[in-house]
Amino acid sequence: MRHRVTRVAATALLAAAVLLGCAPAGTTSTPAPGSTATSRVTATPTPTTTTDPVEAAVTAMSTAERAASVVMGHIPSTDPAAVRAYMASGLGGFILMGANVAGDAQQLRALSAALTIDRALPPLIAIDQEGGVVSRMPWDDLPAGRALQQADAAQTREAFAQRAKLVAEGGANVNFGIVADVPADAGSFISSRALGADPDAAAARVAAAVEGESGVVLSTLKHFPGHGAAPGDSHHSIPTTPMTLDAWRAADAKPFVAGIDAGAELLMFGHLAFTAVDAAPASLSTRWHAIVRDELGFDGVMITDDLGMLTSSGVAAYRDPVKNAVDALIAGNDMVLMVAGSTPETASATVSGIVAAVDEGRLSPARLQDAAEHVMALRMQLAGA
Repeated sequence: MRHRVTRVAATALLAAAVLLGCAPAGTTSTPAPGSTATSRVTATPTPTTTTDPVEAAVTAMSTAERAASVVMGHIPSTDPAAVRAYMASGLGGFILMGANVAGDAQQLRALSAALTIDRALPPLIAIDQEGGVVSRMPWDDLPAGRALQQADAAQTREAFAQRAKLVAEGGANVNFGIVADVPADAGSFISSRALGADPDAAAARVAAAVEGESGVVLSTLKHFPGHGAAPGDSHHSIPTTPMTLDAWRAADAKPFVAGIDAGAELLMFGHLAFTAVDAAPASLSTRWHAIVRDELGFDGVMITDDLGMLTSSGVAAYRDPVKNAVDALIAGNDMVLMVAGSTPETASATVSGIVAAVDEGRLSPARLQDAAEHVMALRMQLAGA
């Protein structure tokens, strides 16, 4: 598993530099004139504490900068100047949707390039490029979803290796493209997008998909803890299931575990309620986030599905998109995703709401720091790629 690769590597380099700087020169010193010294006296090096570059970068931020860094937003524009102005507020990410794709890969790459304000710290630029049913790039004719359900792992790996290249050519560095859900049946909402019809088959292909994308784009597993077990469309409701935690571990957890073990860097939380585990949707559930960190051992970025879907669910408790963003961070998400209804004004309101939540004590500074560090680790990884 890849756990904060950039942090480990950067800290190791700093430690090596300190050790080299403290090491004896390896030659015998010459006594000063008039000295009777016959042997060299060496001083014991003073240990130097290395600084975690990720932690240092986030600590140097203001609360508002940390808040902006954990927001991935969107505006429906193909104008490079417009998206650049949108990202100038310091948002940590942007998701490319169909409304951002007007032509070919070259056009998309030019738009994506405009999203990066500081080349030393690129944003997370994501795209939903599953292929097949969900495809933002019309030129992707590679097999996906149901077409891969009868393929072997090698074919799946190759399909996602080629897809990752297309995503990278379009300027994105994150693919929200690996569906790790296990459909309950062939008529399930997620069935045509899933990589397997049963837990073991899905797990093998999910792992292969992550391996195919490795080193080209950052991989995302979705929709945790599993859209297949919860019937209904989470774009318009809160799909619910009574599945127990033990039953989940034995079945729907398998593809997510396989994808994490294969090295997926992001995990997307669905607005799905597994009521035997937590009455709240997983995207707002502290319990589900603790399971991911403590039981599955995942230390990458946990991101919500589009928060606009929550406000469209019809549930009164989720009418306020800013409150949803704050509650998602409190629950354990490292990044909140805004698509439906997202504008420069909603991004600003979300950042302000996160800052207010910290000031009022509803969101702890330590939780925001931790979330921002997870996001920063991936951004630094991209900067060093």
